[in-house]
Amino acid sequence: MTDPADGTAVMWRGGWYRYARSLASPNFGARPAGALIDLIVVHSISLPPGEYGGGQVQQLFCNQLDWNAHPYFKSIEGMKVSAHFYIRRTGELWQFVSCDDRAWHAGQSSYRGRGDCNDDSVGIELEGLEGGDFEAPQYEALAALCAAIAQKYPICHIAGHEHIAPGRKADPGERMDWRGLQGALAWPPGHFPAGVFAVHK
Repeated sequence: MTDPADGTAVMWRGGWYRYARSLASPNFGARPAGALIDLIVVHSISLPPGEYGGGQVQQLFCNQLDWNAHPYFKSIEGMKVSAHFYIRRTGELWQFVSCDDRAWHAGQSSYRGRGDCNDDSVGIELEGLEGGDFEAPQYEALAALCAAIAQKYPICHIAGHEHIAPGRKADPGERMDWRGLQGALAWPPGHFPAGVFAVHK
């Protein structure tokens, strides 16, 4: 439990964020001993792609997705993945894995001189399409969540899936408003990947 004197005990219990809807995923593991949780990774997801508002993402992260419910699901059949958080188009926030634990969101990855970013990152999924736009409530929820995570963990990097797995992943993509997020958080530009502030259109 966090020391109540620093204020974070009000927001966190065992790596679970008070202001998120909790739905525990079985897809997680222990972080390596001494792991420094200093990276936030932003992703985008929708199931089926481009369809919003259903419960399929939650089902995927909890190994309950009906692979026969949509033709696209056959292409990911058997996949076992998770993220710490999921932000819907409305800004509604879900949590699936304690931030003290290792979620399965990054895959083969490398960033700031370290490989296997699952070991020392917090993964956040935005409901949306790779390369598409995200909604204002999502950015509001994302900024508030990132600030809360940084109060509990020594965050000094934030990046997209595309930055930790270039050539393999391209989300959240070119429409992600990194500059707006940086302004909302008032974090130093060096916390963000090089070049991202010139990308959003």
